[in-house]
Amino acid sequence: MATEMERRSAWRASWAVGLAVSAYGVSFGALAVASGLDIWQACVLSLVMFSGGSQFAIIGVLATGGVAAGPAAIAGATLLGLRNGLYAIRVSPIIGPGWAKRLLAGHFTIDESTAVATAQSSLGAQRLGFWATGAIIYVGWNLMTLLGAILGDLLGDVRQFGLDAAAGAAFLGLVWPRLRARQPIAVAVGAAVVAVVLLPVLPQGFPVLIAALVAVVVGVSNMFAPRERVRGSLR
Repeated sequence: MATEMERRSAWRASWAVGLAVSAYGVSFGALAVASGLDIWQACVLSLVMFSGGSQFAIIGVLATGGVAAGPAAIAGATLLGLRNGLYAIRVSPIIGPGWAKRLLAGHFTIDESTAVATAQSSLGAQRLGFWATGAIIYVGWNLMTLLGAILGDLLGDVRQFGLDAAAGAAFLGLVWPRLRARQPIAVAVGAAVVAVVLLPVLPQGFPVLIAALVAVVVGVSNMFAPRERVRGSLR
């Protein structure tokens, strides 16, 4: 059971991340309309897909290639969405049994809900962090998508408001306290370098997946390493 302090911490993290990420939904709504989607298409995309990176990948390709670029847009969005499958493995023990609950959890398994959940210290707080963050972002993101799509061109280039930076800053604020040991810091730096180097030369989505392999390689090596060496690298 989570203590009252742990529950409050989970709620604070959920609201902080949820509000920051939701605000960025305005950008998606406006850019989706500018890319050729109508208001309802933009809203349905947020309701059904609910994966910011994949959604931006779709409208980014459509903006440059039109409807003819549909297959490429779907392929790029699918690549980015694969990371959510990796998150599902991590949050599965947090969600617990029950097919209906797991079905809904699959829709809420995104970067932010996973980060908030795994940042908590007890199982109860992890569950609260996952569900609260997922629900707050789902409602907020869809409302802001609708607002952005309606306002459309009236907003101009919504990226100038810095909403993308706000979402990234909130996510970094969650990750930063966990980088206390040498190995997590090395993994984070290594993954970032790999992503930056590959970004100009690979299709959208590939750099993120390949960067994730850095953590996979380290994790596999830890499985077969002596316990004393693993403990030493985590200090």
